[in-house]
Amino acid sequence: MVDLGTWTAQTVVTEELLDPAPVAALAALLDDGLSAPGEGDELPPLWHWAALPRWAASGELGPDGHPRRGGFLPPIGLPRRMFAGGNLIFHGALRVGSTIRRESEVVSVAEKTGRSGPLVIVDVATRLFDEFGELAVTEMQNLVYREAAVKTEGAEAQIAPLEPPTSTPPPAQPLRRLSEHEWEFRTDASLLARFSAATANAHRIHYDWPYATRVEGYPGLLVHGPLQAIALTELHRLSGGARVERLRHRGLAPLFCGEPARLRATYDGSGSALLELSGTNGDSFGPRSTVELTTDGSPS
Repeated sequence: MVDLGTWTAQTVVTEELLDPAPVAALAALLDDGLSAPGEGDELPPLWHWAALPRWAASGELGPDGHPRRGGFLPPIGLPRRMFAGGNLIFHGALRVGSTIRRESEVVSVAEKTGRSGPLVIVDVATRLFDEFGELAVTEMQNLVYREAAVKTEGAEAQIAPLEPPTSTPPPAQPLRRLSEHEWEFRTDASLLARFSAATANAHRIHYDWPYATRVEGYPGLLVHGPLQAIALTELHRLSGGARVERLRHRGLAPLFCGEPARLRATYDGSGSALLELSGTNGDSFGPRSTVELTTDGSPS
C-alpha cells in the first residue's frame, strides 16, 4: 500500500499571526453565547485549527480537494482520507494578536488492516511556540487513508441515504442546551461550508453532495471531525471549566450533515472530563466521537 519512493519527511517551520478575524469568525459560526476572544485573550483549546489555517495554492489540490500527496504528506495510493483524532498538551497560552512559530512534521506512516480493509495511518506532529519563543502547544494528529467505498459492505451501507442538503432548513443555532451537561448539536450545509472556509479545508466530502455520495459512497455530506471536537470542547468552556492541560479527541463513527446528535459532558470530580457526541436513535452504526480532557485546576 505504501511506496514512499524518494519521499522523505520534512519539518515545516513558519511564523504566523494569530489574527483576531478568523477567531471572531469561528465564534460567530459556533454562536454559543460566549463572546469572541479578542486581542490579548488566550485562544480556547483547538481554536488554532481556525485561527492558523493553512491555505494550499489552488493548483496544488487533488481531485478530492486535499493538497496532492507527495509534498508534506507522503504519496499514499489509498483514495479516502479521514481525520481520525489526535492528542494535545497545552503547556502555555497562545494569545490572540500575537505572532507564533509553528513546526510540523510527519513522524509515522503505518500500514494496518481494519474492518473495511487495508488502512494507512499517518501521524503528524505540530509544535506551537508563543510570542516569547516558549512552547505553548504540542499536537499529534492521526490521519487515516482507506480504500475506495464498497457500497454493499460495512456500516455506511446500512445507513439510509440522507436528504440532499438543499431540502433541509437551516438550524437556528448549532448548539442548543437541553440540560446542565447535555446539548443538542445541529448541522446543515451552510455550517459545514463555513467551517470548511474557516479552516482552509477544501475536502469535497464536506460540501460537494454529488462527490460525497457518488464518488466516496457516503449517504450524505460528512461533518468535519475537527468541528465535532471543537463543539465538544466548547461544552467545557460553556460550563466555566478550569483551564485544559491535556486533550484527546477521537472520531469513532461518522456524523452526516443534518443527522440529529447529542453532546454530553461527564466530570469525575478530579479535574478530568469525558465529552461524548452520539446519535439520538440508538443505532449501533450511528455517529460517535469523544473528547477526553484533564485540567490544571486554574480558571479558564
